[in-house]
Amino acid sequence: MLRQSIHDGILTMRLDRGKANALDRDLLERLAEALDGFARDDALRAAVLTGTGSIFCAGVDLYRVLDGGAEYARAFVPVLAGTFHRLFACPKPIVAAINGHAIAGGCVLAAACDYRLMASGDGTIGVPELTVGVPFPLVAIEILRFATSTAHLQDLVYRGTTYSTSAACERGLVDEVVAPDELADRAVTVARRLASEPAARFRLTKQQLRAPTIATIAAHAAETDAAVLAEWERPETVAAIRAYLDGRRRR
Repeated sequence: MLRQSIHDGILTMRLDRGKANALDRDLLERLAEALDGFARDDALRAAVLTGTGSIFCAGVDLYRVLDGGAEYARAFVPVLAGTFHRLFACPKPIVAAINGHAIAGGCVLAAACDYRLMASGDGTIGVPELTVGVPFPLVAIEILRFATSTAHLQDLVYRGTTYSTSAACERGLVDEVVAPDELADRAVTVARRLASEPAARFRLTKQQLRAPTIATIAAHAAETDAAVLAEWERPETVAAIRAYLDGRRRR
């Protein structure tokens, strides 16, 4: 589900859950635990987050949401928000090696990292949450606001556009596009470069960059996410998710 390996002080966290690496509660909890361990371990200097196969992460496992109903949603949404927050606020450098499609929650995972590399090819990245019919918790929106320019944020969120690698790079969702067979090595190289800075200096600088976003989340998440969770539990939202999944099956 989440495979980890360490080489020369660089931790690689590889999403490995089915074809789409879709996010369920178990995978998110394992990722959160791995991030906590990474932050505590002084021997680990940087990390790479990547996927398995041809997909980085296709976002939330909506089938699991439908199967679990309101009870699952009540447990899942806080775990989703908490894992996003851990990734964004981690004091050490994390590089996203986007090996394919990064959709919805997968896009947010990538956006939360310090540097984003994406493999060239047919992979796309974006957040079609409104077209699916479910709202994000506040932390996800704030991560996207931090990661991309204001000029492109509304197009990204309102229209649910999924971008090609080149278009994503132009809009700041991706920092660099590399050949698929070079992605892993290039990600480790970038991770090592970021880790070459003194740890205390990097930590302070990252904190300065991200503190306003984290403060906004702290001030407003409780109220906003209560409304988000209420939306996830509404029968109309469940129906919208089911219709979206049915439409995907017919394609």
